[in-house]
Amino acid sequence: MARKPFVAGNWKMNTTKASASELARGVAAGAPDGMDVGVAPPFVYLDAVREALGSSRVLLGAQDCYFEKNGAFTGEISVEMLKDLGVKFCLTGHSERRHVIKEPGELVAKKAKAIYNGGLIVIHCVGEKLAERDAGKTFEVVQKQLEELTPDMNDANRIVIAYEPVWAIGTGRNATDQQAQEAHAYIRGAMAKRWNKDFADRVRIQYGGSMKPENAKGLMSQTDVDGGLIGGASLKSDSFLAICKAAI
Repeated sequence: MARKPFVAGNWKMNTTKASASELARGVAAGAPDGMDVGVAPPFVYLDAVREALGSSRVLLGAQDCYFEKNGAFTGEISVEMLKDLGVKFCLTGHSERRHVIKEPGELVAKKAKAIYNGGLIVIHCVGEKLAERDAGKTFEVVQKQLEELTPDMNDANRIVIAYEPVWAIGTGRNATDQQAQEAHAYIRGAMAKRWNKDFADRVRIQYGGSMKPENAKGLMSQTDVDGGLIGGASLKSDSFLAICKAAI
Protein backbone atom coordinates (compact mmCIF):
# COMPACT_ATOMS: atom_id res chain seq x y z
CA MET A 1 0.00 0.00 0.00
CA ALA A 2 1.32 3.42 -0.99
CA ARG A 3 1.50 5.71 2.02
CA LYS A 4 2.03 9.46 1.65
CA PRO A 5 5.45 10.36 3.11
CA PHE A 6 5.50 12.65 6.13
CA VAL A 7 8.65 14.48 7.22
CA ALA A 8 8.40 16.67 10.31
CA GLY A 9 11.01 18.93 11.87
CA ASN A 10 11.26 19.00 15.66
CA TRP A 11 13.06 22.22 16.50
CA LYS A 12 13.25 21.36 20.22
CA MET A 13 14.48 24.25 22.44
CA ASN A 14 16.15 26.15 19.60
CA THR A 15 15.66 29.32 17.51
CA THR A 16 14.69 32.88 18.31
CA LYS A 17 11.54 34.54 17.02
CA ALA A 18 13.47 35.98 14.10
CA SER A 19 15.34 32.79 13.19
CA ALA A 20 12.22 30.65 13.62
CA SER A 21 10.31 32.89 11.22
CA GLU A 22 13.17 32.84 8.71
CA LEU A 23 13.45 29.06 8.93
CA ALA A 24 9.70 28.65 8.45
CA ARG A 25 9.74 30.88 5.38
CA GLY A 26 12.56 28.83 3.91
CA VAL A 27 10.72 25.55 4.49
CA ALA A 28 7.49 26.96 3.09
CA ALA A 29 9.24 28.17 -0.05
CA GLY A 30 10.84 24.82 -0.83
CA ALA A 31 8.51 22.14 0.54
CA PRO A 32 7.93 19.56 -2.21
CA ASP A 33 4.53 18.40 -3.39
CA GLY A 34 3.35 14.83 -3.05
CA MET A 35 4.08 14.52 0.66
CA ASP A 36 3.29 16.02 4.05
CA VAL A 37 5.84 18.39 5.57
CA GLY A 38 5.59 19.79 9.09
CA VAL A 39 7.54 21.87 11.58
CA ALA A 40 7.24 21.91 15.39
CA PRO A 41 8.76 25.11 16.83
CA PRO A 42 8.92 26.04 20.52
CA PHE A 43 5.54 27.04 21.99
CA VAL A 44 6.46 30.72 22.24
CA TYR A 45 7.04 30.99 18.48
CA LEU A 46 3.99 29.08 17.22
CA ASP A 47 2.14 32.22 16.24
CA ALA A 48 5.13 33.77 14.51
CA VAL A 49 5.86 30.55 12.62
CA ARG A 50 2.22 30.22 11.57
CA GLU A 51 2.41 33.71 10.13
CA ALA A 52 5.70 32.93 8.38
CA LEU A 53 4.29 29.74 6.84
CA GLY A 54 1.45 31.77 5.35
CA SER A 55 -0.76 29.84 2.96
CA SER A 56 1.83 27.12 2.33
CA ARG A 57 1.03 23.42 2.70
CA VAL A 58 3.48 23.03 5.58
CA LEU A 59 1.77 21.73 8.72
CA LEU A 60 2.31 23.55 12.02
CA GLY A 61 3.07 21.23 14.92
CA ALA A 62 3.70 21.34 18.65
CA GLN A 63 6.32 19.47 20.64
CA ASP A 64 4.11 18.68 23.64
CA CYS A 65 0.87 19.57 25.42
CA TYR A 66 -1.06 18.77 28.60
CA PHE A 67 -4.06 16.44 28.75
CA GLU A 68 -6.48 18.68 30.66
CA LYS A 69 -8.69 21.12 28.74
CA ASN A 70 -8.02 24.10 31.03
CA GLY A 71 -7.54 25.00 34.66
CA ALA A 72 -4.91 25.56 37.33
CA PHE A 73 -1.96 23.89 35.60
CA THR A 74 0.77 26.51 35.70
CA GLY A 75 3.05 26.44 32.68
CA GLU A 76 1.01 23.89 30.73
CA ILE A 77 -0.55 24.20 27.26
CA SER A 78 -3.85 22.59 26.23
CA VAL A 79 -4.89 21.03 22.94
CA GLU A 80 -7.50 23.74 22.47
CA MET A 81 -4.82 26.41 22.82
CA LEU A 82 -2.77 24.66 20.16
CA LYS A 83 -5.74 24.43 17.83
CA ASP A 84 -6.43 28.13 18.38
CA LEU A 85 -2.98 28.83 16.94
CA GLY A 86 -3.50 26.63 13.88
CA VAL A 87 -1.52 23.62 15.11
CA LYS A 88 -2.26 20.42 13.16
CA PHE A 89 -0.09 17.82 14.89
CA CYS A 90 1.55 17.25 18.25
CA LEU A 91 4.32 14.93 19.45
CA THR A 92 3.89 12.50 22.32
CA GLY A 93 6.45 10.37 24.10
CA HIS A 94 9.58 11.89 22.60
CA SER A 95 12.62 10.27 24.19
CA GLU A 96 13.68 13.57 25.72
CA ARG A 97 10.28 13.86 27.41
CA ARG A 98 10.54 10.27 28.61
CA HIS A 99 14.18 10.16 29.71
CA VAL A 100 15.26 13.77 30.37
CA ILE A 101 11.99 15.22 31.70
CA LYS A 102 11.15 11.80 33.25
CA GLU A 103 7.64 11.67 31.85
CA PRO A 104 6.00 8.30 32.70
CA GLY A 105 4.12 6.20 30.18
CA GLU A 106 0.83 6.84 31.97
CA LEU A 107 1.16 10.57 31.34
CA VAL A 108 2.23 10.02 27.72
CA ALA A 109 -0.91 7.92 27.21
CA LYS A 110 -3.18 10.65 28.64
CA LYS A 111 -1.59 13.26 26.39
CA ALA A 112 -1.93 11.08 23.30
CA LYS A 113 -5.61 10.50 24.03
CA ALA A 114 -6.24 14.22 24.55
CA ILE A 115 -4.48 15.14 21.31
CA TYR A 116 -6.35 12.51 19.32
CA ASN A 117 -9.73 13.32 20.84
CA GLY A 118 -9.05 16.99 20.16
CA GLY A 119 -8.83 16.28 16.45
CA LEU A 120 -5.09 16.72 15.91
CA ILE A 121 -2.58 14.32 14.39
CA VAL A 122 -0.62 12.42 17.04
CA ILE A 123 3.04 11.69 16.29
CA HIS A 124 3.73 9.05 18.92
CA CYS A 125 7.43 8.41 19.55
CA VAL A 126 8.72 4.97 20.49
CA GLY A 127 12.23 3.57 20.78
CA GLU A 128 14.80 1.86 22.94
CA LYS A 129 17.91 2.99 24.80
CA LEU A 130 21.29 1.48 23.98
CA ALA A 131 21.29 -0.86 26.99
CA GLU A 132 17.86 -2.12 25.99
CA ARG A 133 18.99 -2.80 22.42
CA ASP A 134 22.12 -4.57 23.63
CA ALA A 135 19.94 -6.68 25.95
CA GLY A 136 17.71 -7.71 23.04
CA LYS A 137 14.73 -5.79 24.45
CA THR A 138 14.03 -3.47 21.50
CA PHE A 139 10.72 -5.07 20.56
CA GLU A 140 9.62 -5.42 24.18
CA VAL A 141 10.21 -1.70 24.83
CA VAL A 142 8.52 -0.63 21.59
CA GLN A 143 5.52 -2.88 22.24
CA LYS A 144 4.96 -1.34 25.68
CA GLN A 145 5.16 2.17 24.26
CA LEU A 146 2.75 1.35 21.45
CA GLU A 147 0.26 0.23 24.11
CA GLU A 148 0.08 3.84 25.30
CA LEU A 149 -2.24 4.24 22.30
CA THR A 150 -5.63 2.54 22.50
CA PRO A 151 -7.46 0.66 19.71
CA ASP A 152 -10.27 3.24 19.67
CA MET A 153 -7.71 5.72 18.32
CA ASN A 154 -8.35 4.23 14.91
CA ASP A 155 -8.14 7.03 12.34
CA ALA A 156 -5.00 6.13 10.40
CA ASN A 157 -4.80 9.69 9.07
CA ARG A 158 -4.31 11.01 12.61
CA ILE A 159 -1.96 8.41 14.08
CA VAL A 160 1.72 8.54 13.11
CA ILE A 161 4.42 6.50 14.82
CA ALA A 162 7.99 7.81 15.02
CA TYR A 163 10.57 5.11 15.73
CA GLU A 164 13.51 6.85 17.37
CA PRO A 165 16.26 4.62 18.73
CA VAL A 166 17.38 6.70 21.70
CA TRP A 167 21.00 5.72 21.15
CA ALA A 168 20.91 7.42 17.74
CA ILE A 169 19.46 10.80 18.70
CA GLY A 170 21.93 13.66 18.58
CA THR A 171 24.87 11.24 18.70
CA GLY A 172 25.69 11.15 15.01
CA ARG A 173 25.19 7.40 15.23
CA ASN A 174 22.17 6.14 13.34
CA ALA A 175 20.49 2.83 12.76
CA THR A 176 21.40 1.11 9.52
CA ASP A 177 18.76 0.94 6.83
CA GLN A 178 18.20 -2.70 7.78
CA GLN A 179 17.91 -1.98 11.52
CA ALA A 180 15.36 0.74 10.81
CA GLN A 181 13.33 -1.50 8.52
CA GLU A 182 13.38 -4.33 11.04
CA ALA A 183 12.01 -2.08 13.79
CA HIS A 184 9.43 -0.47 11.52
CA ALA A 185 8.22 -3.84 10.27
CA TYR A 186 7.84 -5.00 13.87
CA ILE A 187 5.84 -1.88 14.72
CA ARG A 188 3.49 -2.39 11.76
CA GLY A 189 3.00 -6.03 12.70
CA ALA A 190 2.32 -5.15 16.34
CA MET A 191 -0.24 -2.57 15.27
CA ALA A 192 -1.94 -5.11 13.01
CA LYS A 193 -2.42 -7.33 16.06
CA ARG A 194 -3.61 -4.55 18.37
CA TRP A 195 -5.84 -2.79 15.80
CA ASN A 196 -6.15 -4.63 12.46
CA LYS A 197 -4.08 -5.17 9.34
CA ASP A 198 -5.85 -2.53 7.25
CA PHE A 199 -5.24 0.12 9.90
CA ALA A 200 -1.60 -0.93 10.32
CA ASP A 201 -1.03 -0.86 6.56
CA ARG A 202 -2.26 2.74 6.38
CA VAL A 203 -0.44 4.17 9.43
CA ARG A 204 2.74 6.07 8.62
CA ILE A 205 5.89 5.21 10.56
CA GLN A 206 8.64 7.82 10.60
CA TYR A 207 12.29 7.19 11.43
CA GLY A 208 13.67 9.57 14.04
CA GLY A 209 17.29 8.91 14.88
CA SER A 210 19.90 11.27 13.39
CA MET A 211 18.39 11.32 9.90
CA LYS A 212 20.27 13.72 7.65
CA PRO A 213 20.55 14.38 3.91
CA GLU A 214 23.35 11.83 3.56
CA ASN A 215 21.37 8.86 4.88
CA ALA A 216 17.76 9.93 4.25
CA LYS A 217 17.34 8.24 0.86
CA GLY A 218 18.55 4.86 2.06
CA LEU A 219 16.38 4.95 5.17
CA MET A 220 13.24 6.15 3.44
CA SER A 221 13.59 3.66 0.60
CA GLN A 222 12.83 0.89 3.10
CA THR A 223 9.41 -0.72 2.75
CA ASP A 224 8.04 0.37 6.12
CA VAL A 225 9.79 3.73 6.55
CA ASP A 226 7.32 6.45 5.60
CA GLY A 227 9.23 9.61 6.42
CA GLY A 228 11.22 11.12 9.23
CA LEU A 229 11.01 13.03 12.50
CA ILE A 230 14.02 15.29 12.13
CA GLY A 231 15.87 17.03 14.95
CA GLY A 232 19.15 18.85 14.33
CA ALA A 233 18.97 18.65 10.55
CA SER A 234 15.62 20.48 10.61
CA LEU A 235 17.22 23.68 11.94
CA LYS A 236 18.55 24.64 8.50
CA SER A 237 16.05 24.83 5.68
CA ASP A 238 18.44 23.47 3.04
CA SER A 239 19.25 20.28 4.96
CA PHE A 240 15.64 19.77 6.02
CA LEU A 241 14.34 20.23 2.49
CA ALA A 242 16.98 17.84 1.15
CA ILE A 243 15.61 15.20 3.51
CA CYS A 244 12.06 15.99 2.42
CA LYS A 245 12.98 15.57 -1.24
CA ALA A 246 14.60 12.21 -0.45
CA ALA A 247 11.20 10.94 0.66
CA ILE A 248 9.56 11.20 -2.77
